[in-house]
Amino acid sequence: MYELTIETSFASAHQLRGYKGKCENVHGHNWRVQLSVTAEKLNEIDIAIDFHDLKKMAYEIIDQLDHKMLNEVFPFTEINPSSENIAKWIFESMNKKFPDDNVRMSSVTVWESDTASATYYED
Repeated sequence: MYELTIETSFASAHQLRGYKGKCENVHGHNWRVQLSVTAEKLNEIDIAIDFHDLKKMAYEIIDQLDHKMLNEVFPFTEINPSSENIAKWIFESMNKKFPDDNVRMSSVTVWESDTASATYYED
């Protein structure tokens, strides 16, 4: 099994509905996102997926969040735009982009600060 990881980032604002404390107010983050994929085999040129292609797919997802008020972006209009939910949404959105079952998402880690992150993965 192979695992490949890329990193990207975006800036956005959000507020946590139902939260009692500072995070119930609108505030922003410079989010850092680590995306890892796994592959069981390599292709005819001995790579699992081109890093350029993986970064392009990630950009298409992340661009929907960049410089936005997350509470106004679906599905965060219905669920809290917490680090946990953002990580899961990116994971599920990325998984839909792979053309075959060889390459699949392994995990997504979303950092809202240098010292706080949430990771989503499936068993």
